[in-house]
Amino acid sequence: MSTVHTSKPVMKGGGSLTLESLPADTFIPEDFSEEQKMMMDMCHQFLHAEVYPHLDRIDQLEPGLMPKLMEKAGEMGLLGISIPESYGGLGKDFMSAIIVAEGLGAGHSFSVGQSAHTCIGTLPILYFGTDAQKEKYMPKLASGEWKGSYGLTEPNSGSDALSAKSTAKLSDDGKHYILNGQKCWITNGGFADVYTVFAKIDGQHFTAFILERGMEGFTQGPEEHKMGIKGSSTVQLYFQDCKVPVENVLGEIGKGHVIAFNILNIGRLKLCAATLGGAKECLKRTIEYAKTREQFKKPIYEFGAIQQKLAEMTIRNWVTEAGLYRASMWIQQKEEELLAAGKPVNEALLAAAEEYAIECAMIKVFGSELLDYVVDESLQVHGGNGFSDEYNVSRAYRDSRINRIYEGTNEINRLLTVDMVLKRAMKGRLDLMGPAMAVQKELMSIPDFGSTDDTPFAEERKAIQQFKKAILMVAGAAVQKLMMKLESEQEILMGIADMAIETFHAESALLRAMKLVEQKGEANCGYELDIARTYLYDAADRINKSGKDAINAFASGDEQRMMLLGLKRFTKVAPFNTKDARRRVAARL
Repeated sequence: MSTVHTSKPVMKGGGSLTLESLPADTFIPEDFSEEQKMMMDMCHQFLHAEVYPHLDRIDQLEPGLMPKLMEKAGEMGLLGISIPESYGGLGKDFMSAIIVAEGLGAGHSFSVGQSAHTCIGTLPILYFGTDAQKEKYMPKLASGEWKGSYGLTEPNSGSDALSAKSTAKLSDDGKHYILNGQKCWITNGGFADVYTVFAKIDGQHFTAFILERGMEGFTQGPEEHKMGIKGSSTVQLYFQDCKVPVENVLGEIGKGHVIAFNILNIGRLKLCAATLGGAKECLKRTIEYAKTREQFKKPIYEFGAIQQKLAEMTIRNWVTEAGLYRASMWIQQKEEELLAAGKPVNEALLAAAEEYAIECAMIKVFGSELLDYVVDESLQVHGGNGFSDEYNVSRAYRDSRINRIYEGTNEINRLLTVDMVLKRAMKGRLDLMGPAMAVQKELMSIPDFGSTDDTPFAEERKAIQQFKKAILMVAGAAVQKLMMKLESEQEILMGIADMAIETFHAESALLRAMKLVEQKGEANCGYELDIARTYLYDAADRINKSGKDAINAFASGDEQRMMLLGLKRFTKVAPFNTKDARRRVAARL
């Protein structure tokens, strides 16, 4: 297993909201090792050789095709990246698992099946299973001989997963749990061999179970007809007095929520990686189309309106990449820190992922909305042809839409972002009170217009610091004013979350550009600087709008006027010609 040694403490989860990061401490995609670059290339080669030629057959749910593709991926080691070598996997580090998630992310329905198998289908057993359970299931899941699935959602419990109605009762002889209920929207459900399923023992103790295809009383419904990801097997599962051996209880009785929510943290990060992979492939094909499609006797690529679209897609891809790999390295470093302290492997990664649950939620939102933006603009560049199934962009458009719904809807993830920050502050895990009080004091003082900081990127770094002050101002005032009522003011919470999401990604982009300048020199980083500066400039307006809407929703009179003036001060950035910057980015493409 490759390791990254860090001599200084890793940034705490949520800590970037108040603390400044340094480029030297930030992992960027340009830091990939040669082995990691080869893994990414291998994923791309697999998609081009095994998946793209068969997309129509996959979408038609040709019997046996998806399981066969999963087995081929298993033969190449792509299903066992995170699984220890002792169980037949490759035992690679967390970063490598994220790289593979991105590398296979552009595979449409195949990517959905592969991701469900390797994440929610495999990790619950790997991290929470007994030695006997891991020895039985892990080698076959790593190789693809057995396919994994996961049953949490029910017809009346989606975002509110703990309200599930499925029940389990111990049999009279004490050898089985008898399950009754149903699960819906189960990815890989039509062909999986192993299922992690959640039910309430005696109607109250929310618990996970390992089920196998063929168990008595376990049946599945027909394949769902979906708007997109048509080739992904999606069925309902039914349990009618289903007999599950007591040794198939996964984790502790009554602690199923620990499994469900901890696996979701990793799933959210991997979903962002997959959507990034899809967005990159979609942009690549759209650039090729724009270079060959001619109107008015020249390629449409030469028109400013098209260049603007291609450049903005590129900018958002690059920014997403910066945020994803920055946070992924934090998780890996935290995992290594916990391992060095004597934590078992499974506990170390779960604790590391939980530490950065705030970042995982933000990144999931950003990545899924990135892909929706890219497929929408790509279809627009294709014009009428994009609306035809002869061009793959129409499939990409349909397939993308689900990403804002699963792994927690984007609304739920926005609410969770703020909720987790506030709860950690109350528990003393995050110091928000000090910085928030400092911002309030600054609001009452005369602005300092005499700053003479002439260090590199002083202006951009100050802008990020000011964005963070805007978040603390709005969030702090909302908490003070609304107290316990704040949790029911979801519009305000989502506005604050959007401010945080924009700031995290603007900072990630700036740090990436700054690190590249340190490595290559500013003269060789014009492209990267155009991207970071354009995004930061536009983010200022979006942060201002989200903050303004939140302030207007709970403040009035002098308080409102003071906060709006403060927000204007905190989101003010220097004029920047984004048109020319985007044209330079487009020219580089």
